[in-house]
Amino acid sequence: MRILVTGGAGFIGSALVRRLIEHSDHEVLVFDKLTYAGLLSSLEPAAGSNRYSFVQADICDAEAVARVLQDFQPDIVAHLAAESHVDRSIDGPGEFVQTNLVGTFVMLNQTLGYWRGLPETRKAAFRFHHISTDEVFGSLGEDGFFTETTPYDPRSPYSASKAGSDHLVRAWGHTYGLPVLVTNCSNNYGPYHFPEKLIPLIIIRALNGEPLPVYGDGSNVRDWLFVDDHARALQAVFEKGRPGQTYNVGGNAERKNIDVVKAICAILDQLRPRADGQAYAKQITYVADRPGHDQRYAIDASKISADLDWAPSVTFEEGIARTVRWYLENQTWWQDILDARYATQRLGVANG
Repeated sequence: MRILVTGGAGFIGSALVRRLIEHSDHEVLVFDKLTYAGLLSSLEPAAGSNRYSFVQADICDAEAVARVLQDFQPDIVAHLAAESHVDRSIDGPGEFVQTNLVGTFVMLNQTLGYWRGLPETRKAAFRFHHISTDEVFGSLGEDGFFTETTPYDPRSPYSASKAGSDHLVRAWGHTYGLPVLVTNCSNNYGPYHFPEKLIPLIIIRALNGEPLPVYGDGSNVRDWLFVDDHARALQAVFEKGRPGQTYNVGGNAERKNIDVVKAICAILDQLRPRADGQAYAKQITYVADRPGHDQRYAIDASKISADLDWAPSVTFEEGIARTVRWYLENQTWWQDILDARYATQRLGVANG
């Protein structure tokens, strides 16, 4: 199949592209604006393939979207392009509304016109797969899990913009018959994660001898999903999922933020001990909590397991060790980001 991946130079998008090039025969075209978090370096392992191509463009540009649809003739649109950092959405929500809501509307509208013009056999097989977040469901207490039928209750500008985009996708499915799929995932982590997010942020700050800032008391809980497991789930959904369905994707790995930070510190203590012999955990610093900070997210992924035979294969202990090692072995990748593109921009604090 031909698969158009919007946001394919981002963290999850690039993981999906690398997987498709390595583990399938699909042709892949990445459509990405290359904002601060879109990195061609994350696509280098796939870029040498004759089944890979790239177009730099904005999903809000209707003409560019229409042109790439007609030129590439995709069988699948995997829509990952989004602004995704909660702290940034609090500081400047307008970009989130523009990209996540208006951009998704443009993608849907242009894809609908393209889909309507396909031959019937290709029309029946076509899928528009929208990749979203568990944050649209709001905050859980100590018990329970998000399911595909959990009511939406977004709490941040980011999650509100993603909730709106989810609703648009379902509306285009119900109203116009576009064969849509929606997935809502838990917190991803792994190699090539942009340095503003929790796990790479802590690794890099620890190595640089800087304070490791943790919101509040660090008790907020997230369900952690290794990004390669998520990429495998996305492939299963657009290859085998039923149109109109939603699938939750989780890692079965709930951890408090402070415990994630301490786990990273312990691995670094083993792999790259501090010169003074002290533990990296001594660098942990508690800071004022994020406004409207959700307490707990947790995913019930039993539907995708039962329907599509998918389950996470990487435990948190294995995944966090692999991730720390990757950042230790690929310092040039993240140092180039900090030096060339990100030195004057905000780094977040340790929050999932």
